[in-house]
Amino acid sequence: MSEREMHKAVCADCGQECTVPFKPDGSRPVYCRECWQKRRPPRRNRY
Repeated sequence: MSEREMHKAVCADCGQECTVPFKPDGSRPVYCRECWQKRRPPRRNRY
Protein backbone atom coordinates (compact mmCIF):
# COMPACT_ATOMS: atom_id res chain seq x y z
CA MET A 1 0.00 0.00 0.00
CA SER A 2 1.46 3.36 -0.97
CA GLU A 3 1.57 6.40 1.28
CA ARG A 4 -0.72 9.33 0.63
CA GLU A 5 0.76 12.29 -1.16
CA MET A 6 0.79 15.24 1.23
CA HIS A 7 0.48 18.89 0.20
CA LYS A 8 1.58 22.03 2.01
CA ALA A 9 -1.11 24.47 3.09
CA VAL A 10 -1.62 27.36 5.50
CA CYS A 11 -4.24 27.01 8.23
CA ALA A 12 -7.17 29.41 7.79
CA ASP A 13 -7.44 29.91 11.58
CA CYS A 14 -3.94 30.16 13.04
CA GLY A 15 -1.87 30.80 9.89
CA GLN A 16 0.51 27.93 10.65
CA GLU A 17 1.94 25.94 7.75
CA CYS A 18 0.65 22.36 7.73
CA THR A 19 0.37 19.37 5.42
CA VAL A 20 -2.89 17.87 4.21
CA PRO A 21 -3.69 14.68 2.24
CA PHE A 22 -5.38 16.61 -0.58
CA LYS A 23 -4.40 19.42 -2.92
CA PRO A 24 -6.03 22.64 -1.69
CA ASP A 25 -7.73 24.53 -4.52
CA GLY A 26 -8.51 27.73 -2.62
CA SER A 27 -12.27 27.31 -2.76
CA ARG A 28 -12.54 26.11 0.85
CA PRO A 29 -10.55 26.89 4.00
CA VAL A 30 -7.87 24.46 5.16
CA TYR A 31 -7.20 23.86 8.86
CA CYS A 32 -4.25 22.33 10.70
CA ARG A 33 -4.88 19.30 12.89
CA GLU A 34 -5.26 21.34 16.08
CA CYS A 35 -7.71 23.86 14.60
CA TRP A 36 -9.70 21.10 12.89
CA GLN A 37 -10.14 19.33 16.24
CA LYS A 38 -11.46 22.57 17.76
CA ARG A 39 -13.91 23.17 14.89
CA ARG A 40 -15.12 19.59 14.45
CA PRO A 41 -18.56 18.88 15.93
CA PRO A 42 -18.48 16.58 18.96
CA ARG A 43 -19.01 12.89 18.30
CA ARG A 44 -22.20 11.34 19.59
CA ASN A 45 -22.04 7.93 21.20
CA ARG A 46 -24.17 5.27 19.59
CA TYR A 47 -24.48 3.22 22.75
